[in-house]
Amino acid sequence: MNPKISIITVTFNAEKVLPITLDSIRNQNYNNIEYIVVDGASKDGTLDVIKSNLDIITKWISEPDDGLYFAMNKGLKIATGDYVWFLNAGDSINDKNILNYLFDKESTLRDVYYGDTLIVDENGNKLGRRRLQPPSDLTWKSFRWGMLVCHQSVLVKRTLAPEFNTKYRIAADYEWVLESLRRARYILGTRQNISAFLRGGFSSNNYLKANKERFKIMTKYYGYFPAVFYNILMLFRFSFTVIRLGRI
Repeated sequence: MNPKISIITVTFNAEKVLPITLDSIRNQNYNNIEYIVVDGASKDGTLDVIKSNLDIITKWISEPDDGLYFAMNKGLKIATGDYVWFLNAGDSINDKNILNYLFDKESTLRDVYYGDTLIVDENGNKLGRRRLQPPSDLTWKSFRWGMLVCHQSVLVKRTLAPEFNTKYRIAADYEWVLESLRRARYILGTRQNISAFLRGGFSSNNYLKANKERFKIMTKYYGYFPAVFYNILMLFRFSFTVIRLGRI
């Protein structure tokens, strides 16, 4: 099977890191990609980078917006692929053959494909996998333990993908993946490192604020007391990991 994949990248003053993402798109061996860039009226050289890569960029917008998740919703609305895949500027696809791996042997397309995520530094050096590991039987209920899968490593059927809830400024991607899983009937864990994200991302730099928003989302989906219980456990686990690994 050869489904159309809409890869969406949101940018703002991303001149230095966008080429990392563009290179990983260019290197893909898969031949049915729609690549969309949504820029928030960058003031640096981001538009020059975009215009010099129109051979792989299918659609692009540059205009002011109200934040990251508003921009991601713009991309979602103009996507026409069978699947949507969000990669932030600076993120990259980990393997040039990953999409062929996912779809070559499929006789029935799944609602969601997911995998693991690597962390890289500003020089592209791989620092290892992220702290939370995705289970082989992931469901929306698994997210009681936190964001077990990054949105960069999730491909969702466009017809069931929700919009991002823009009342959340930092953790809307947590709810987006959770809600995508809740809507899905057929989910496949690929056991592959699907993407790599740049160390020091948006939510990593705003951990406490992100945790407050995640608590509100968990209360909505799981109830208040389960949200309190799992948040306490997550805070203990987070503290232990930071002490042991020295990173989030």
